[in-house]
Parts: sequence; structure tokens; C-alpha cells
Amino acid sequence: MRIVLICVGRLKAGPERELFARYFKRLTETARGVGISGVDLREVDESRARRPEVRREEEAAAIVAAAPPGAGLVALDERGASSTSEEWAADVARARDAAQPSYPVVIGGPDGLSASLRGKARRVVAFGPMTWPHQLVRVMASEQLYRALSILSGHPYHRA
Repeated sequence: MRIVLICVGRLKAGPERELFARYFKRLTETARGVGISGVDLREVDESRARRPEVRREEEAAAIVAAAPPGAGLVALDERGASSTSEEWAADVARARDAAQPSYPVVIGGPDGLSASLRGKARRVVAFGPMTWPHQLVRVMASEQLYRALSILSGHPYHRA
């Protein structure tokens, strides 16, 4: 199984990009040790449509096109259910153990995800009820995925 992080937009140079790179590297290095064949980053362009609802739908189409065929998306959205790190680790393990070819995690752009994309997702997860900048969500997602793999490997990074 491959973890696929699908993000709307690209990170500009700065602290968010550096922090993302740090956790994404850790995630990639940890993957093989827990039966994950690799980690991919797929970035799709932000829509330039004038209306937010049109932007979200155009970005949803780009996300679906970037997702591995037949993959059940895990959408990160403030309307989703909160999850513990252990629960997310268990979800990754279930997907791996079920021999799913991929575990795609989706991060929308500044306007969020469309309702249609959330409806197609296998799981919708929130990092709490607050709205977070999508650049920070990318950092948080890479850290939480790294944490999930650390939990699966028994590494002491997770000290809960």
C-alpha cells in the first residue's frame, strides 16, 4: 500500500514548507518498516474561478483525477469527525492489512472541500472544529501520518 497525500496548491518557501518537508521525510523513511511501500505527494492547482463554490467543484475534480483509481479517500475537513492518533493509526493499519493499494489523504485549498467530494470520501477527519490554513493542515497531516506509522512500528515518538 502507498500513502498518497493529495493537496490543493503548492507551499511557498518559508517555515510551513520546511516543517512539512521535515515530517514528510520522516513519514517516507518510516513507511517501509510498517509494510507501506511508499509515500507520494500529489499537488493540484488551485482553481481560478470567481465563485468559491465553483472553485471547490473544480478542485474536487482535480483531486479525483489525482487520486489512485478506486481508492477510498480520507478527506481532511473541519466538518469531519475528530480522531485520536491511535484511531488514525488503526485506520491506516486496517487499509494496509486489507491489501488496499493506496491510502489517499486529501487536503483542500483555501476555500475547503466541496460537499460532493466530502460525500464521496470513505472517511472525513477533522483536526478539531476550528478552521486551519491549508498550509498548516499539510504540516499537521504529514506529522499525524508519521505519528500513525510510529505507533504501528512501536517507536517511542508517540508518548500517549
